[in-house]
Amino acid sequence: MATLVLLASLSLLLNIFSLPLPTDATSSCNGPCQTLNDCAGNLICINGECNDDPDIGTHICDRGGSSPTPSDNCQPSGALTCGGTSYSTYDCSPTITSSTPGKLTNNDFSEGGDGGGPSKCDESYHDNTDLIVALSTGWYDGGSRCGKMIRITASNGNSVTAKVVDECDSMHGCDEEHAGQPPCKNNIVDGSDAVWSGLELDKDIGVVDITWSMA
Repeated sequence: MATLVLLASLSLLLNIFSLPLPTDATSSCNGPCQTLNDCAGNLICINGECNDDPDIGTHICDRGGSSPTPSDNCQPSGALTCGGTSYSTYDCSPTITSSTPGKLTNNDFSEGGDGGGPSKCDESYHDNTDLIVALSTGWYDGGSRCGKMIRITASNGNSVTAKVVDECDSMHGCDEEHAGQPPCKNNIVDGSDAVWSGLELDKDIGVVDITWSMA
């Protein structure tokens, strides 16, 4: 009898150890999923299958790709010397996700302000009481996000929704059009006074860490 109990116990242990171990593998386009973490890259889980995120606007699955390639490795495209200082220039920005890390800076969108010329989206100046932003060149994406709303969240937990009206030029600068300022870095959300006020941040700080997404 003791021998039978021992054999049964050994059989149970062998069955336990033969079970497949959980993995952190992610599904690609049209792959099975249950949570957002089950999908690779910027894909999201929709009706049990990994698919493009409509909030981000990717078309990875539309192209029949098996899995997205991250583009966070955005390297400088060149350099611009301004006042004896060399600044890196960028034609790309980090990948946009549902919580994109970035740096919030302050911009004066009014005529004669430190923003330089009129906003690129509509060739107009804007009141700084408006909830508006300029995005780094890569995120601005040739104007494709003009008029779109983005949600900005500060580390204090406050968030605001603001409209994209301009480009924070990561390729050019140090001239009259850019009010003599150097090129923007590639991860800038350049917000009006109203954005800073809405987030309950002191604009005199100059630069703060935020996250943002398409609203």
